[in-house]
Amino acid sequence: MIEGRQAPNWVLVSLALMALLAWLSLDAVTVAANRIVPGIPQAALTVMGGWPALLLALPLLAVVVLAWRPDRRSLWLALAAVMAVLLLLPFWLSAAASTLVSPDLPQARIGIGTSFWLLNFLLLLAMIELRTRLGLSRPQGWLLLLPVVLAWWLALSLWLEPLALNREYQARSEQFMAALSMHLRLVGAAVGASLLLAALLVMLMRRHAGARKAVFAVLNVVQTIPSLALFGLLLAPLAWLGARVDWLGALGVGGIGWAPAFLALLGYSLLPMVRNLFVALEGVEPAVIESACGMGMSQRQVFWQVRLPLALPVVLEGVRITTVQAIGLTAVAALIGAGGLGTFIFQGLGQAAMDMVLLGALPIVVLALLADALLGALTDYLRPGGAG
Repeated sequence: MIEGRQAPNWVLVSLALMALLAWLSLDAVTVAANRIVPGIPQAALTVMGGWPALLLALPLLAVVVLAWRPDRRSLWLALAAVMAVLLLLPFWLSAAASTLVSPDLPQARIGIGTSFWLLNFLLLLAMIELRTRLGLSRPQGWLLLLPVVLAWWLALSLWLEPLALNREYQARSEQFMAALSMHLRLVGAAVGASLLLAALLVMLMRRHAGARKAVFAVLNVVQTIPSLALFGLLLAPLAWLGARVDWLGALGVGGIGWAPAFLALLGYSLLPMVRNLFVALEGVEPAVIESACGMGMSQRQVFWQVRLPLALPVVLEGVRITTVQAIGLTAVAALIGAGGLGTFIFQGLGQAAMDMVLLGALPIVVLALLADALLGALTDYLRPGGAG
């Protein structure tokens, strides 16, 4: 809790000043006549006479002032100022699009520039700092972003048709949904299989102490192999199996496709999953186990009713780490024909089309943040006493 006035919150002051500097000095948008030609950068102060950009800068100045001598009321006002800028940005971009993109040029498009990305990133960091200082829970922090998401949805639905990223999506909406579905299936299958396999390995390690070093040694070696190298190592044996085992071939197992991607993701997911599961089960206080045994519980009852529930928050932490890691690594699977959102990233790089790269990269970032937030909130909730 914050009592009275304190020393300046230098984190918040620095973030607000950097956001202000980026917004007023760097390029906010780019304008291109079509998809092929490079966009012409436009600073925020050159769009619509510059006064809307200056109006957006005023809340940032207010954050600096409020963070200089912060008390609880000042931090709430600073949070309101940050939220106001985040809510107004999609509408500023919509107005910029209508001003800069001529309706006589149907192929013209507007791209998001450096200062726009930096401003959003720095403001989100400021929100995290304010959420921490105000003692808000993770769910409350994410609820604060709901109006921002609705503002972007409204702007994209009504006014941001010329946005380059939106046009890339509209041209490939079916392909995008198929890639998103494949990405989620690969991640879900890898994380689910790694959890089951990790449970079996941890049971073996808890029964036989000698197996611990061997299991961790193998998993550490797998973790150090670069992803592309691992794909290459899997190519020959999987191609051989797919060609000689009919039922595997019928499932689509081969040197390229989903099979090597799934096995590689499974291999990378096992170490954090096994490590967290093993530490969680072994970390339960011996006195608690002795008390449970003293009450007449069997070993099976002790495990399911005492050890596992107490270990569950740490187990979920391993699932969170593994899921976030798998979401990012699955992008590389596109290089071996497994599909997923990485397809757009590599196609965009090959065509020097950064908006197509963003079409693949931004959903990956959003998926990773959502997985981290949801599993983190669940972990906090299951900890003894709950968590804010």
